[in-house]
Amino acid sequence: MNAPIIDPLQGDFPEVIEEYLEHGVIKCVAFNHRGSLLAAGCADGSCVIWDFETRGIAKVLRDNDCAAAITSVSWSKYGHRLLVSAADKSLTLWDVSTGDKIARTTLQQTPLHARLNPGLSSPSLCLACPLSSAPMIVDFEIGCTTLLPVCVPEMPDVLAPPQRSKCAESGPPFSPAAACFNKCGDLVYVGNAKGEILIVDYKSVRVLALVPVSGGSAVKNIVFSRDGKYLLTNSHDRIIRIYENLLPAKDVLRSLEDLGKNVDGVDGVEKMKTVGSKCLTLFREFQDLVTKMHWKAPCFSGDGEWVVGGSACKGEHKIYIWDRAGHLVKILEGPKEALIDLAWHPVHPVIVSVSLTGLVYIWAKDYTENWSAFAPDFKELEENEEYVEREDEFDLMPETGKVKVSSVNEDEEVDIETVEKDAFSDSDMSVEELRYLPAEPIPDTNEEQDELKLIEARISASPASEEAVQNGHVTDLVSSPQGEEMGETRGKRKRKPSEKAMELQAEKAKASKASGRTVREKSRAVGDQEIDESVNGGGDDDDDAYY
Repeated sequence: MNAPIIDPLQGDFPEVIEEYLEHGVIKCVAFNHRGSLLAAGCADGSCVIWDFETRGIAKVLRDNDCAAAITSVSWSKYGHRLLVSAADKSLTLWDVSTGDKIARTTLQQTPLHARLNPGLSSPSLCLACPLSSAPMIVDFEIGCTTLLPVCVPEMPDVLAPPQRSKCAESGPPFSPAAACFNKCGDLVYVGNAKGEILIVDYKSVRVLALVPVSGGSAVKNIVFSRDGKYLLTNSHDRIIRIYENLLPAKDVLRSLEDLGKNVDGVDGVEKMKTVGSKCLTLFREFQDLVTKMHWKAPCFSGDGEWVVGGSACKGEHKIYIWDRAGHLVKILEGPKEALIDLAWHPVHPVIVSVSLTGLVYIWAKDYTENWSAFAPDFKELEENEEYVEREDEFDLMPETGKVKVSSVNEDEEVDIETVEKDAFSDSDMSVEELRYLPAEPIPDTNEEQDELKLIEARISASPASEEAVQNGHVTDLVSSPQGEEMGETRGKRKRKPSEKAMELQAEKAKASKASGRTVREKSRAVGDQEIDESVNGGGDDDDDAYY
């Protein structure tokens, strides 16, 4: 790496794998707007939602009509809806609270990515990027699709009629184009195979501006930062580029029209390039100058201060983290499994990455204990030191401890009703946002039931349990080590025991039962012997006493 590595202690970014989540074979992940829920698409066509605070499964969405692998998942702005695209060319819109399927449509091509409109509270409009077709706007309410342009028309003054149909027609094969909504959801930014970024008004299907990418390489990924101030592109030339968005946050269409009116002397493509130069400006480029590797699923951090990209090399799970100044600050190395998707938590310095084996790894910061954060006067010592107390240190009224005058006005009323706006959230407080889901209990599997029966049989076979039952005491499974193991198996996310482990447990159970029988037989033999001795000995004593 030619980029200098700065002090990693200065950054608030993940460092180590904290935990992993497992539910079938997972293909893609996405956080909701606040990061309290994590959605993941599986290879069997189902979608699982985790409560990220407790790491428990909150809901599982399963469509009986879909058995193909999930290619992408996307949350609505307020988290009430979830869009799922699958390899069987289907798009499904779910109600997260009830788990009901709102709508489902089938395209002519497999959608690689699909995103809901971020400007609508209850969106029924989404942007889909098929495998061998132009990006399209899909409206679930009226059931039609609108193809978006992927290149500038030869005659810009003549607008081509929008291609609307019940299902998009399949055109000639070409490289898939990347596309995304802007923050408000009124524009679509399309990256094509010619190395161009098109700013498209999807309502009128017009190209308003064009930004050429340096090098002219095809654009594979395009994504906005959370605040909408920066745009990220990932190209086939193995370079991640960051563009600064110069357009205002509101009234974007009017601003673009004003820019077009102010451009004189040029027309056609040159005019669009001139307008594009006033919309986006190149801010930074990131690449690996040594290995020249391709990047997988690049994105921004929640606050936009960091840029992250996964290595696309087979057999390695590496995540590169840069700051916006262009410095490489950290390389996270995971297991020897290829990385297929990743996402940065919207609020916390946490990254989730998906491996080729279907596991979700959670990367978090490795915090060290700092007691001075709780007590500012606390000082850590390397070795024991002799402490000399002051003369008035333990006096009731020490001379050195003068009463400090508080600058807080105690008579001022404290406002406990006004809610401060979250710095990381741009949601409208008037709209109720779905932040959490009640956890659904998961029934025990057959293996867990068999293991529970095995443990109960083992406890019932032991002599201590028999004595406890005879004395009227009931043994609690949770208080026993076996019960603790069962509690851990139910509560924690662990791997299921292998067949060999189950056989060993069965052998141990048989051995415990055999030992229990041996102890009972020995105890019975000893008891009979004592009875015989007492009977015989008692008779002799009686005879002696009689004589």
